[in-house]
Amino acid sequence: MWRDLKVLAEKSRGRGIASLFGAGRAADFSVEADGLFLDYSKTAIDSNARSALVALVDQCGVPERREAMFTGAPINQTEDRAVLHTALRNLSGGPVVVDGADVMPGVLRTLARMKSFAGMVRSGAYHGAGGSFTDVVNIGIGGSHLGPDMAVRALSPYADGPRCHFVSNVDGADISDTLARLDPARTLILVASKTFTTTETMTNAATARKWMAAGVDNPGAQFVALSSAAEKAAEWGIDATRVFGFEDWVGGRYSIWGPVGLSLMIAIGAEAFTDFLLGAEAMDVHFRTAGAGRNMPVMLALVGLWHTHACGYATRAVLPYDQRLGRLPAYLQQLEMESNGKSVAMDGHRLSHPSGPVVWGEPGTNGQHAFYQLIHQGTAIVPCEFLVAARGHEPQLAHHHTLLVANCLAQSEALMQGRDLDTARVLMQEKGFSGPELERQARHRVFPGGRPSTTLIYDLLTPYRLGQIIALYEHRVFVEGVVLGINSFDQWGVELGKELANAIAPILKGSVPVDAKDGSTRQLVKFVQAHREGPAS
Repeated sequence: MWRDLKVLAEKSRGRGIASLFGAGRAADFSVEADGLFLDYSKTAIDSNARSALVALVDQCGVPERREAMFTGAPINQTEDRAVLHTALRNLSGGPVVVDGADVMPGVLRTLARMKSFAGMVRSGAYHGAGGSFTDVVNIGIGGSHLGPDMAVRALSPYADGPRCHFVSNVDGADISDTLARLDPARTLILVASKTFTTTETMTNAATARKWMAAGVDNPGAQFVALSSAAEKAAEWGIDATRVFGFEDWVGGRYSIWGPVGLSLMIAIGAEAFTDFLLGAEAMDVHFRTAGAGRNMPVMLALVGLWHTHACGYATRAVLPYDQRLGRLPAYLQQLEMESNGKSVAMDGHRLSHPSGPVVWGEPGTNGQHAFYQLIHQGTAIVPCEFLVAARGHEPQLAHHHTLLVANCLAQSEALMQGRDLDTARVLMQEKGFSGPELERQARHRVFPGGRPSTTLIYDLLTPYRLGQIIALYEHRVFVEGVVLGINSFDQWGVELGKELANAIAPILKGSVPVDAKDGSTRQLVKFVQAHREGPAS
């Protein structure tokens, strides 16, 4: 199937994207879903290519696999687990059965407990040794950090609870800089680790407990465990009423919808958090019911597969024109690259085609003054995914938002249209250049054009809209994984480095000899050991 798509992609190379625009193309190559609008018309996909892409959905069994996911089948086959983050936002409460038992009563009970606890923290009914909590520190890593950090920043206009801070890096600078400006007597610590054993998280948590114990008589009372390991949490002095567990069918990078989202709920309140869940649930319903050609997650996935596998573009830039979505590219890096960064198919054989692309990005307009030079005139083609709201949360600064949106729309137009040499020559003539220097200057001002982009546009970044957007990308990853024939829900590539780190730590301390390591590692260890003490030069 990839061969046929590559043939179609090759035919499109000599044809500019702009040349595809006839009557009705923009509307035909767009999808709307409950207030989200996705325009993929600024790509080289034509009707023939789209038909071939849409045919993959049935050929690869996407509908069957989708239904298996939503109904609790163990589609994570390397770990024999269901994949049911969608159950966490199934607010209708319809049954979802795993191993013969409906999981929804437990999901809804946990959500009710979260709402009750968040309400007590926000009201001051549950407080620290020094009074109402002014600050909440979420300690986690990976999905237990990137999701809530991204969402709290994104929804800051709705935040009327304690200030939220996020610590993830085992580098002591992270926890030190965060705690330095806080009052331990009025700080609540959330420790997000399903097993309560994650090395980075528990190292930071231990440091936070020591910091709090220096100023609080009962530090355990100001800790919350977002974990299924209730016994381990109890050893920390965390009462069972402050332990919020989640099942193994919720992967870390899909966990923002449940207990890992507690910091977001404390920040914005239970009502706004419910709207966040409702937005995701609406996208779930759309994903399950819309036909492939009008299904937003499906079409976003097919556009991505076209660019990566038919056109051979190795990276994808996510460019939110929204400062509050500044952490979205990093969130999607994990969601997409940890999910689909595989080299082995579901059956254990090596893939004969590329897997997922490299995902990166930065908010506009900042990125325009950093890497857009490469996007517009570099030799590598980078498909771009723009996101922008029609209006902002600052009506008194509407002129700022007008300029922001204008830049977003202009960038996608410029990538498509480009500027040819003749136009560049005229511009240089107008600036007074002539002869060979005119030609030289003009060539520097040529933009190849024909560079693809999509634009996701919506009215305003609300909790509901953010829920839709995150669920949209989750389902996009799912569809791409099914078409690629891989398991998007394990992450064995994360494990080897962790195992080796555990072996190197005692070597650095000098309790284990370094001799068994390779020459490079030996010399690096010796350098560290030689420079651990004393002032920097």
